[in-house]
Amino acid sequence: MKEEQKVWPWALGLVLVRAAVLSAVLGAAFFLLRTPARAAGPEAVPAWGPARAAEQTAVRQVIPMGRAVGIKLFSDGVMVVGFSEVATESGSSVPARDCGLKEGDIITHINSEEVDTIEEVQAVLQDLEGAQMSIRAVRGDQQVQMTAQAVQCSADGSYKLGAWIRDSMAGIGTLTFYDPDSGVFGALGHGINDVDTAQIMPLQSGSIMYAQVSDVKRGESGAPGELHGAFQVDRDMGDLYANTDSGVFGRLTDLSLTGGRTPVAVAGRREVTVGPAVILSNIAGEDVEEYQVEITRIYPSGGADTRNMMIKVTDPRLLAATGGIVQGMSGSPILQNGKLAGAVTHVLVNDPSQGYGILAENMLAAAS
Repeated sequence: MKEEQKVWPWALGLVLVRAAVLSAVLGAAFFLLRTPARAAGPEAVPAWGPARAAEQTAVRQVIPMGRAVGIKLFSDGVMVVGFSEVATESGSSVPARDCGLKEGDIITHINSEEVDTIEEVQAVLQDLEGAQMSIRAVRGDQQVQMTAQAVQCSADGSYKLGAWIRDSMAGIGTLTFYDPDSGVFGALGHGINDVDTAQIMPLQSGSIMYAQVSDVKRGESGAPGELHGAFQVDRDMGDLYANTDSGVFGRLTDLSLTGGRTPVAVAGRREVTVGPAVILSNIAGEDVEEYQVEITRIYPSGGADTRNMMIKVTDPRLLAATGGIVQGMSGSPILQNGKLAGAVTHVLVNDPSQGYGILAENMLAAAS
């Protein structure tokens, strides 16, 4: 789709925590620019069906947040993100690719041993010393199994499969809402995807942490801007339980972020209209401010989960400070007529004053 080619998301500003060939950990860092939304599919609805979902969101009240937080995520299994030749005494080899593993596969077991970290994979390979092994992995919605043998690297003597794997990510994102009745929070409005494979990272555990925004790189046509900041890794404020296409969700354990904030009703799809609205965003320090926007289009039900509406920033203050929507603002709550209508999810690369948003009812459905 032409539209998808010009759409970039806010980008969670994720920093790689650990990435490695199956034999050695390499330090690295990056800003994750999430791949444009996948092909349109049915909107997320809770198990009780769309009618019940509408009834629930119509009466539900949540606290709109707009606060930047640190997010760390540990994967359920390790994701294959690439391949690399291993130099051996008999020549170069890539056992991981040769056995049938593909980029995006999530390795869950080697023989009967469950593996969730790079260190666990490394330890198993060294223990096996090149013996034949069975690898179990998840590929999309299916489980696959293959047989492989690690080879001994001539440079350091360790056993390797020649696959780059990833087991964790961390970065700064924006809280969308907190539900005081259930203790649940939602953030981002889209999932955390692996930067290399564009696949959603399977969540084993994770948390949000206290963060501050230090400065902003202003967005320009063709070059999305971004929020810069830092988070405190030793100050967890909530635990994640889901990483979905419609956002990340968890339970808040430190309520200091919600102090003084008032719950509002969640708007249903039929209540969200083309016209004026506001977003809540944290673009400096800890301050969450309200900025004027315009909802310019509502997309029909059944479109992409994270692009239910188009918005345009009209507030002169935000345009002057950021150029419009920048990476890091994804998850900023959109309010209309005093209700939570949705959250910012994407920015148009060629016009940073415009972007897309997800409906709040879709986030709440995914949260349940």
